[in-house]
Amino acid sequence: MKQRLWLWAAGIALLAATVLPLAFHAQPGTSQPGTPAATPRVAAASQAPQHHPRIEAAIRHLEQAKHELEAAPAEFHGHRVKAIEHVNQALEECHKALESGQ
Repeated sequence: MKQRLWLWAAGIALLAATVLPLAFHAQPGTSQPGTPAATPRVAAASQAPQHHPRIEAAIRHLEQAKHELEAAPAEFHGHRVKAIEHVNQALEECHKALESGQ
């Protein structure tokens, strides 16, 4: 009987540990219960800049790759220059992604 009670308690604790974070975790851009829904224009204007660590890390890596390509001693039949152009395009897209905020 005591063992069965412990198994039930452990099961309930495990269930609570997995379900409660999901129940209380609000996704960005969703309204929480009890708060009035804001218009998208007002919400976008009042939001603080968001932190996007993966895009910011990608920008740092691209900048490092660009530096390495620029420091390369040979031209590689124009491929080095073309690679730098592609890195610049990728950097531009990453910056646009950060500006869009999503």
